[in-house]
Amino acid sequence: MSRPHVVVVGAGASGTLAAIHLARESGRRGVGLEITLVDPADRWGRGTAFGTVDDQHLLNVPAAGMSALPEDPSHFVQWRGGEAYEFAPRREYGRYLDELLTTTLATSLVNTTAHHLRARAVGVRRRPSGALVCLDGGEELSADAVVLGCGLPRAGSGWAPESVQDSAFFVPDPWAPGALDVVRRDRTGPADVLVVGTGLTMVDVVLSLVDGQSRRDRVVHAVSRSGRLPEVHAPELRPAVIPDISTWGHTLDELRCAVRAHLATVSLTTGDWRPGMDGIRFQVAALWDRLGEHDRLEFLRRDAGSWNVLRHRLPLSSGARIDELRTHGRLEIGAGEVVAAQPLPRGGLRVELSDGSSRDVGWVVNCTGPQTDVRLLGDPLIDDLLRPRAGSALATPATAGMGLRTENGRLVDTHGSSHAPIWALGALRRGELWESTAVPEIRAQALAVAGAVLEAVAPAPRRLADGRLVGGHHPVARPRDPLGLPLSTTAEAATLYNAGLERVMRLQDGGEDLLREAVQVDPDFAIAHAALALLGHEAGVNADVQAELDAARRAAGKRADDRERSFVDVVAERVKDVRRAGARALMAHIAEHPRDALAVSAAVPTIAFSGVTDVQQEAWDLVEGLAPAYGDHWWYISLLAFTRQDQSRFEEAGLLAESALSCEPSSGHAVHALTHVLYETGQHDVGRTWLDHWVASSGRSASHRAHFSWHAALHELALGDLEAVRARYYSQLAPPGVTGVRALVDSASLLWRWRMTMSAIQPGETPPVAPVLEQVDARLLTTPGTPFIALHAALGHAGNADRHALETLARHCRESAEPAMSATVATVCDALALVLDQEYAAAAALLEETMQRIDALGGSAAQREVLEETLIDCLVHDAQTEAARLLLDRRLARRPSPLDGRRRDVLATSLLAG
Repeated sequence: MSRPHVVVVGAGASGTLAAIHLARESGRRGVGLEITLVDPADRWGRGTAFGTVDDQHLLNVPAAGMSALPEDPSHFVQWRGGEAYEFAPRREYGRYLDELLTTTLATSLVNTTAHHLRARAVGVRRRPSGALVCLDGGEELSADAVVLGCGLPRAGSGWAPESVQDSAFFVPDPWAPGALDVVRRDRTGPADVLVVGTGLTMVDVVLSLVDGQSRRDRVVHAVSRSGRLPEVHAPELRPAVIPDISTWGHTLDELRCAVRAHLATVSLTTGDWRPGMDGIRFQVAALWDRLGEHDRLEFLRRDAGSWNVLRHRLPLSSGARIDELRTHGRLEIGAGEVVAAQPLPRGGLRVELSDGSSRDVGWVVNCTGPQTDVRLLGDPLIDDLLRPRAGSALATPATAGMGLRTENGRLVDTHGSSHAPIWALGALRRGELWESTAVPEIRAQALAVAGAVLEAVAPAPRRLADGRLVGGHHPVARPRDPLGLPLSTTAEAATLYNAGLERVMRLQDGGEDLLREAVQVDPDFAIAHAALALLGHEAGVNADVQAELDAARRAAGKRADDRERSFVDVVAERVKDVRRAGARALMAHIAEHPRDALAVSAAVPTIAFSGVTDVQQEAWDLVEGLAPAYGDHWWYISLLAFTRQDQSRFEEAGLLAESALSCEPSSGHAVHALTHVLYETGQHDVGRTWLDHWVASSGRSASHRAHFSWHAALHELALGDLEAVRARYYSQLAPPGVTGVRALVDSASLLWRWRMTMSAIQPGETPPVAPVLEQVDARLLTTPGTPFIALHAALGHAGNADRHALETLARHCRESAEPAMSATVATVCDALALVLDQEYAAAAALLEETMQRIDALGGSAAQREVLEETLIDCLVHDAQTEAARLLLDRRLARRPSPLDGRRRDVLATSLLAG
């Protein structure tokens, strides 16, 4: 059986990324492909951006943002063995793409191959079942699908008068092979060079023309209409502050005001506008989509220059080198336009500028960038796509001719149809996305295009409601959930269910309301009833668990597939026995149906669910084992990020979290992971500020907001800002605003930690715990079912100075068959009772006994740290000052904290005085 043939036009970054993801996705789907990359270049992976051989030409995105694989954002960092916030040479990235495609093909488990054809595509023709790609040599390639990853093939020099364009001393394209070599070697004409354009291309050209191999008497004069240089990246990597754009409006004036306000707020609170700009980048496509054509053109006229200066920034070292050259008079920057030029007797040009001045220069170099209007490129392939045939062209230009119109990457013809098997990515989509030329955007497009191409050329079979398998495009196939699993319901009910499930996946409020609407529309929607029962039982939402479970069973008997019936059975088992039979049933279900996101949500210990295990390694194995099923999906990456921080792989966790947030800014799991990273790496001021921004914007609909407030309060405690802690508690964590298990786990535990942390250095009254415990189900306080909840019940009783309740809880724990309950939590209860009796030496001894076993209590390191705080307080009160200081020293060695530093200094002073 022949393999589908995909022709990728262009073998630069866009085309190579497309080929990489086609090969990877074909392996995931078990479908062999034949891929042909058409490009006259000598190697794939290079292209204009990464074909340079000058190591002074650096990436303008940190290595952390340059992974080709969205699900593995540290891939490029690990490949080169460097740091996350380094700006690597651009040619190094070309080699990375080359090696990755080669390795992907070599390790593919299916028969997927790629061939580089050194030719130029000059046209595309439709066929009944595919397309023909016409080459400059007259050959034609038959293809099942075509991917256009060719970028913009020609620099734009329309600004140059004829006297410049016709001169031998004009370099129209500095990236043409050898274009700058003649300038660097020239020793006869004037030494100076005029560079037109003051953006990133200018910077690279200047660095090449004033290095040790060029004339020492050379001065580069760079001019542009604005005379503005790109801004420089921040001194250190900081998380992007992603805004909530739901209220930003739909006109250019409204968006201008909103962007300015966002940047001003971020600058005021963080001291830097850059995190705000980086956050807007994640929302650019949505903002651009809101604008009408008139506003888009107005933006291009008035705002695009300022946007590019802020958005496309210089690497730190390049910025420093440019400053040095300006200081020493080797580089001059000015505002102006070239209006005329005259040849000089000894070569070179006398160039007249719009301000009336002139420059005698040996060369004029065009650094204004590519011609952005595809209608003016003069490129045979683009012209052919735009040429009407029988009243219809295969492609239509997007805004201002900045690329081609697509529907999710698939070309739209003049009739508005996207049926032609032709996709585009990268610069050819600028008109519809605005930001579409940097690797972080292109890699996401490449992955989406790969999935769409495979769905078109080798669609997976789909199952009908009666169980029959049909072709992937069968018109009556069942609707699917967000992960592609079939749903036995109507399209209307499925839409409501999917919206509700996505809210649950994002950790947002209101998911259960949408699920209720779904079962109202279709009372026989089994899996929606079961989902309501599960959320009511394990996540505490308002649902009649038994009634929903009964309805799920009845519906499953009428209309459900194997996966849906299995899920209903799992929920029934969980309701009967969460910890044992329910856990086994859930894990068996996931093994059979790994893309059942709701089942996985219930299995993984997170904010929302207790999971199926309190053993860290088992939880890690569960998440990591799901990688083949989910690939780059933002929800899975979010869970993986939390796993990585749990493993103390903080840099990787942070990159994963940011990668997920770039796809879904409201992902509560990704925010939770990044929050832990910022805390465990001691970035307390950044963490507090960033969290407050997220909760106020993209996280406004987040469930479990109390937990994020708890995290912010931990940062404030670490900073020693007690007034901020007090204000946050009363505004965000105090009853009745927080109730149930969140009141116990977040509010009550914070009050105990606050008391333990500050008692030796700044004693004072903390808010009472009793009102918090009144908001908690009595069963959680007396007969908790998990070690994690039992631990927090003990902290609540201790904060309430209730020794009797601690003793009762200890007896309950000792009756448990779980060692984490019968040994560890029971011992903690005893220790806390001793603290209340001020028997600090005995309490410290018991706590030290338990410290090696606390991982089995579940939760995060930050949550379990409350026991270390209690131990330190006991040691200080028992005058075991050296032991307390050593504990603080170890913690400061792994995580900076101003408050811990103060506490350590107080203890050191006490030791000296003693």
